[in-house]
Amino acid sequence: MKKEVLLSALREGTLRLEGQFVYGSNYTFMIACAYQGQTFQAVYKPLRGEQPLWDFPNQSLAHREAAAYIVSEALGWGLVPTTVFRSEGVPMGAGSIQVFIAHDPEYHYFTFREADKKELPKVMLFDWLINNADRKGGHLLLDPKGNLRLIDHGLCFHVEDKLRTVVWDHAGEPIPADLLADIQRVLLSLSPENKLYRTLEPHLQIIEIEALRDRAEGLLAMNIFPHPPEDRRAYPWPLV
Repeated sequence: MKKEVLLSALREGTLRLEGQFVYGSNYTFMIACAYQGQTFQAVYKPLRGEQPLWDFPNQSLAHREAAAYIVSEALGWGLVPTTVFRSEGVPMGAGSIQVFIAHDPEYHYFTFREADKKELPKVMLFDWLINNADRKGGHLLLDPKGNLRLIDHGLCFHVEDKLRTVVWDHAGEPIPADLLADIQRVLLSLSPENKLYRTLEPHLQIIEIEALRDRAEGLLAMNIFPHPPEDRRAYPWPLV
């Protein structure tokens, strides 16, 4: 399906529960989405299944999943599978719905061949921008066409520095000009009168959007891939 059709399907399609992912602290379900005679699998994370977290007191992890997709698309990098936040016609109430990516669970960041690491610079910059507090190696997948896809973005967009990731491969290297141009374009869209800002408003607090803008400005000023911080833990646990 084309991306526009996938978005419509996730927003309007008929959903059916198929099973539950049992690993993780928050409820996550596999669902079937039927739309215009086609059916595909998706991952559904309802708000009501989220467990309280001390460092994300405002919860709404499902909204953050949707926001991560919006930022990925604004950058033009296509890293996050098609994702929406949906309130109507969902089995357990409002939550995020993301196209399921068929993949080999044993093939991830820690087992990638060199040829499959070409998008890691984008991953580093994306996680810095969205302030990803939990980028495990198993969150980097290759889809059946060999494209890199990133999943699990509930713990992102905090206003405080929370970045925890296993991907520090290019720390200290200059950021390529084309990636800086993508970040610059997003920065220009993060003002209240622009579309990206308005698209993020239903999912993030204003101070979180402002913090995203500050991180974009910081990357442009640094002009290099950031190093892991030395004053706090920079890696998630577990690593995979």
